[in-house]
Amino acid sequence: MTAQTTADNQVPELVDYNLFSSDPVLRGAVLRAGAGWQEAELLRQGAEYGSEASLRMAEDADQYKPELHTHSPAGERIDYVKFHPAWHEAMRIARHNGMTNLPFVHEGKPGVWAAYGATLYMHAQIEAGSTCPSTMTKASIPVLQRNQALLEALWPKLLDTRHDPRDIPVAHKHSMTLGMGMTEKQGGSDVRTNTTAAVPVGHGPWGEEFEITGHKWFFSAPMCDAHLVLAKTAERGASCFYVPRWRPDGSKNAIHIQRLKDKVGNRSNSSSEVEFDKAWGVLLGEEGRGIPTIIEMATFTRLDNALSSAGFIRRAFAEALHYARHRVAFGKPLVQQPLMAELLADMALESQAATLLALDLAARFDSQNTLDVAWRRMLTPVAKFWNCKRAVAITAEAMEVFGGNGYVETGPMGRLFREAPVNSIWEGSGNVMCLDVLRAVSRNPDDLFVLLDYLDEHAAGEPVLQAQLQQLRAAFARAPAELEVQARRITQQLALCVQAVLMLQHASAQAAQAFIHSRFAAGWGVVVGAQSGCTDAAQLLQEVWAA
Repeated sequence: MTAQTTADNQVPELVDYNLFSSDPVLRGAVLRAGAGWQEAELLRQGAEYGSEASLRMAEDADQYKPELHTHSPAGERIDYVKFHPAWHEAMRIARHNGMTNLPFVHEGKPGVWAAYGATLYMHAQIEAGSTCPSTMTKASIPVLQRNQALLEALWPKLLDTRHDPRDIPVAHKHSMTLGMGMTEKQGGSDVRTNTTAAVPVGHGPWGEEFEITGHKWFFSAPMCDAHLVLAKTAERGASCFYVPRWRPDGSKNAIHIQRLKDKVGNRSNSSSEVEFDKAWGVLLGEEGRGIPTIIEMATFTRLDNALSSAGFIRRAFAEALHYARHRVAFGKPLVQQPLMAELLADMALESQAATLLALDLAARFDSQNTLDVAWRRMLTPVAKFWNCKRAVAITAEAMEVFGGNGYVETGPMGRLFREAPVNSIWEGSGNVMCLDVLRAVSRNPDDLFVLLDYLDEHAAGEPVLQAQLQQLRAAFARAPAELEVQARRITQQLALCVQAVLMLQHASAQAAQAFIHSRFAAGWGVVVGAQSGCTDAAQLLQEVWAA
């Protein structure tokens, strides 16, 4: 008997497709922002990202994880991380496509931030690990502008579109990457508990120089050419420093990598724990104002979290739809089964709303218009919170569409599912984002009314949506203690209201009405932690945990 050599009813791989031309929501957002000048390039990128070569590259980058080499064969401390060639190919594509500098290279062009957002959104769908050092490099530029002498020296390296993987002093490289070192083991997000110390050692050509001693519990990515680091000075406290891998004199800086993190996902990217032993650094910004200085960098990377999570949702939906169109079950394609069609339609709404939320936010990032400033302050943490949360849920649903075929590492869904949670954690977890929304309102209360007035205006004729906006106004009028407890619920409600208005503006009437009447219906799912229903959380916790 001859063994069967062909498999029936198996779905062909989604490959060799264009991520830009196949995504009318993305394309429409780019053109509305005025970035038509970049359309041909984004079409080229879309074909590149969807090619079989790029998909194979991404698989290899995930499979062959970075390796830490702390010492050379001769015993010299080198703190070197070795990457598979696939990682360097992903970094090459990211750099060439503008992920490290596009908004600043083309500063002033219409829609430049939307054009940047489109690239990141597509890149994240294929190889998300390389987005970390690429977007941090871009996000460091506004902070480096606080030290003009340093920026002038680094600017040619930041502008260059060639990936340069060599571990040598920046002065001898074509281009450079930058990372961030904020959190420490005793505090995590509470960076005011940091203990890393900075001692002044004099004044150099780039400003005040310091020696830094201490540690960082998450240091991404250690092979970047430099990092922006939080450390405390004795006189003024937390300050921000530029700390390179190599000192300006060409010697190795005293940044010792202790180990690489063994992460659930984002495996291609190296995250690490490091110790500083009088590492050389130069002050960025005002001494004692390090937290707000480095948070400026985090604001840009939080936008990137929202964009890349929208990309995860898009990839999950695209893979699920492709599978359902080609897989036959119970006598007809899955996509024609009523319950599956309902699920896919709901996923389509999620993808459309997430893309609109992220790209609209990006388009406003270079505007000083009163509305746009308020939109950025209020909605950057909102978009990060909501898109990142939804990405986890939607990638899980997409995996279920595949059934057992999705729960294996030989297909795309395992890596996508493992990748999704990182954006909720990186640059501030969900609770931190919700508290940042409240903080934004307390610092700039007029921003809330500017935003809500705009939403009200565009919700005219939609009583369901108008009622939600009235509830939001009432919610924000509560006492601070009550408001904090409800922060997740309020943030979710604000995210949905903004998405509903964007759908009314830019989606079909059918899609907009479907979104409004489903997302605000009684019983529609809320994010965990939005409302426990109890009046004494401590008592409830004691009741179910007896330790």
